[in-house]
Amino acid sequence: MDGRAVAPAAGTVLNALATGTGSAFAIDLETTATVELEQHEELAEHESDTVDGHIVGHPDANTDLIERCVELTIAAFAADVGLDPKTVGGRVRTESEVPLAAGLKSSSAAANATVLATLDALGVASTVDRIDACRLGVRAAREAGVTATGAFDDASASMLGGVTITDNTGDELLAREAFDDDLQALVYTPPEQAFSADADIVACKRIAPMAHLVEELALDGRYGEAMTVNGFAFCGVLEFPTGPIVEALPDVEGVSLSGTGPSYVAIGEQDSLEIVRERWNERDGTTRILQLRTDGTRVQDTSQNGEER
Repeated sequence: MDGRAVAPAAGTVLNALATGTGSAFAIDLETTATVELEQHEELAEHESDTVDGHIVGHPDANTDLIERCVELTIAAFAADVGLDPKTVGGRVRTESEVPLAAGLKSSSAAANATVLATLDALGVASTVDRIDACRLGVRAAREAGVTATGAFDDASASMLGGVTITDNTGDELLAREAFDDDLQALVYTPPEQAFSADADIVACKRIAPMAHLVEELALDGRYGEAMTVNGFAFCGVLEFPTGPIVEALPDVEGVSLSGTGPSYVAIGEQDSLEIVRERWNERDGTTRILQLRTDGTRVQDTSQNGEER
């Protein structure tokens, strides 16, 4: 029983750490998960590690998240296809264009791709609601300790595509739509890493009034303004430089620190983004212009020349 799925990364409109409400949008960097499931006659009582995970290019990376995604998906859906969840194990392998610990939602993309690939391996990917699949990955992220909030905002953008607004305290989708077709994303990623789970949540809650303003702007469809306010506020509280944001203004529609950093993401028309890219290229790190994704996580059918569905 094999399955494969691909999930996009995401950038930030509103960081959920301050109030529990967040907003994110899908961008064209992808993580691919391949899952191979096996059914055993029975598992020994002491055999608790029934899923083996591997992250291509990062042999020493922690695989708890992707392994937990497989385990939870098996527990939730194996019985639907006549399998005893206790007798199903397997392997999961992820390969990603998304840099780790860069604020571009690598964990959400990995979780979404892994959950959907497991559903594909079980043969039920087409029957499970995408938001329900997303919630499984969020639960796995919480249990694996890779996120402070569960990151339902990031996960929903990656799973559904477009831009989403969510209540992360209840894993509820408040809104989803697409950006204008003429907009793209510019991403600047410094050399350092920053892990979401290490963010100072107590400090972030102090800027809740600013986060409420960002939420109002986002719910009004003023995503660019929302991003920029969010960027200044969270750069301040997380102690990242505001220079990249200032350098992007006023040429872009919006610009923000993405997640808990260290990446910055701007949205705008390509000509304007090229201007900002020249400025950001003077900094250490990498820059790239990416398409905004209106589609989300999808199954990849390897039996038909990699066609996706």
